[in-house]
Amino acid sequence: MNLLWPVSASIVVSLISLVGIFSLLLNEKLLREILILLVGFGAGGLIGGAFLHLLPETLEHSADYLTPFIYVILGFMLFFILEKYFYWRHCHKGKCEIHTFTYLNLVGDGIHNFIDGLIIGTSFVLDIKVGLAATFAIILHEIPQELGDFGVLLYGGFSKSKALFYNFLSATTAIIGTIIGFYFSHRFNGFSNFLLPVAAGGFIYIASCDLIPELHRQPKLKDAILSMLFFIFGIVLMLWLKISHQH
Repeated sequence: MNLLWPVSASIVVSLISLVGIFSLLLNEKLLREILILLVGFGAGGLIGGAFLHLLPETLEHSADYLTPFIYVILGFMLFFILEKYFYWRHCHKGKCEIHTFTYLNLVGDGIHNFIDGLIIGTSFVLDIKVGLAATFAIILHEIPQELGDFGVLLYGGFSKSKALFYNFLSATTAIIGTIIGFYFSHRFNGFSNFLLPVAAGGFIYIASCDLIPELHRQPKLKDAILSMLFFIFGIVLMLWLKISHQH
């Protein structure tokens, strides 16, 4: 097995981050109306991804039950510290045009995509069929995840083009992870088991501390209900992906 198959697979996965390009076809008024729905969807996707995908995967390969949760707390604290730094760095002198959670979302998504790359690289080492199956599962997971991430970046103040570029840039860490996973598949198990819960802690922080409060600020009852439904839909979709992947 050469590197062509796994790298090609990770490139396809990275290109899914450009799903937000369809927003360019929408006018500004319609985009603003659906933006809060994407925020709700993104928050649900982050919560579902953390509790239904990342944590179970970590616990499955952990020697004890306590260490992964310590890493989750460390990840939560790390993203709290990062947000404080970004806030002080960019927003303490006046109005912040770009919300700090956009940077955090990019960091967390980059870690998550790097781990996806590790999975792709190691699965192709085992067998090409295993690699293709793992890639397909990741694609199903990434479509809603990247759509939500794109909405979060737009809501946080990025322009459409900037959101597309940075979302794609964070997705390319999957390619790096694939190369590392392919060549060092037997040496990076501990590293992956550390990154998974840290990323989960980051996802929980972004969703609970930054995105969900935005949903609470909706003044209209209709918008509040719709955004809550999209939040629930994000969680349910992640649950369905988890259950369908197990079978």
